Amino acid sequence: MTTLIETITYSVVPAPITEPAKVPVDLTDKTMELHKEKVLKRMKEDKMDVLFVYADREHGTNFGYLAGFEPRFEEAVLVLHSCGKAYMLLGNESVRMGQYSRIPVEVVHTPYFSLPNQPMGNTKTLAELIESAGVSEGMSAGIAGWKLFTSSLEDNEQIFDVPYFIVHAVKKVVGETGRVWNATSLFIHPGKGVRVNMNANEIAHYEFGSSLASSCVLKVLDKLEPGLTEIELASELAVYGQPNNVQTICATGERFTNAVVAPRNKKVSIGDKFASTLGYRGGLTSRSAYVVSSKDELPIEVEDYLDVVAKPYYAASVTWYENMQIGITGQEIYELIETVLPKSTYGWKLNPGHLTAGEEWMSSPIYPGSDIAISSGMLFQMDIIPSVPGYGGANAEDGVAIADEELRKELAIAYPDVWERIQARRDYMIHTLGIQLKPEILPLSNINGYMRPYLLNKTYAFKVERDE
Repeated sequence: MTTLIETITYSVVPAPITEPAKVPVDLTDKTMELHKEKVLKRMKEDKMDVLFVYADREHGTNFGYLAGFEPRFEEAVLVLHSCGKAYMLLGNESVRMGQYSRIPVEVVHTPYFSLPNQPMGNTKTLAELIESAGVSEGMSAGIAGWKLFTSSLEDNEQIFDVPYFIVHAVKKVVGETGRVWNATSLFIHPGKGVRVNMNANEIAHYEFGSSLASSCVLKVLDKLEPGLTEIELASELAVYGQPNNVQTICATGERFTNAVVAPRNKKVSIGDKFASTLGYRGGLTSRSAYVVSSKDELPIEVEDYLDVVAKPYYAASVTWYENMQIGITGQEIYELIETVLPKSTYGWKLNPGHLTAGEEWMSSPIYPGSDIAISSGMLFQMDIIPSVPGYGGANAEDGVAIADEELRKELAIAYPDVWERIQARRDYMIHTLGIQLKPEILPLSNINGYMRPYLLNKTYAFKVERDE
């Protein structure tokens, strides 16, 4: 019986030609109203009187889910009561943003959230300002940060990931008769979070960033030549002024020398390891391989890279794409990847796939023992990172949406341009790369499944060739 890895060939493969999205798709008023309704429903189920949603520059997506915007540099807290009344605690330079909130809010100027040494003018303590947001003694209060610490909902409630001064002030206001707990799971728990399942408007919204990121990385791969510097190549890794959700990587040879993670003025050389990563809201694309045209140009100690690392990795990624479907559990996906790419040999450490949205990594239902079923509306990164001692990496990371028949129909009708791009990507993966996708798998990247293990050979790539 032929194994999957035996069907993978390294041969001439035409590059993807799908164009990226030209314009963003805004979230509609209906979608934003739905967000608030979903949160209020969960608050009622959890017997929560008031929800505090924390945000800062790096951790603003839960806040943005309700507000529609995220802080640029200050901290902020959105206070939502179970009756639907909402307040925003905003610093000096964010106060004006309250008027742009996608849900009606009453602004409470909170200088404690401003930048260092800005005018404070605090005539009230933080606890008193929180009281100004309608919070009082005896209330049950959830505080949502951005992180889950364990797979246990109960354990997560006992650890707070927001600044101590905020937690302390909330506890002071609600007093001993109240209750305070970490409510981040309300938003991002991989099985129950309100943000986990998206509608057609949200998928179209996030497809914009995913398609842009992938097209930029493909431009880097096409431009890559010995003698070019990282910063020359990285000039392709920006478009339309869109905000990044991860550090941009364009690195040749040994990475992070002198603790520098951004692109440097370092020249590409034949035989180098090379990696490029770009993430926008909605999707990240990453590629890593060797700067060679063929096996003969690899360093002698890694001349078997194709068979030892690259092909097994590609087999795992094909396994992921072909088996991802509605109803499969996180445990089942985990076991499939463990079978084709054993962790003990290939050294991967993180979840083999995770949920994404405005942030690159929301949470993941794929872990040992997970009974969480994949469901319609999820956005996933195909993200498996092998680490074989002595060898450079192999990576072809991109994102997909999961959509049942009803959601697919809605997307096709409401966003025909997005749907056309998705169908072109599916056609490429199925008929050019030989990756057989379930109907519910919607590629959001322009280069899903496309991998060049020898980066200077730009006409060759991996594909799957099965007997008819």
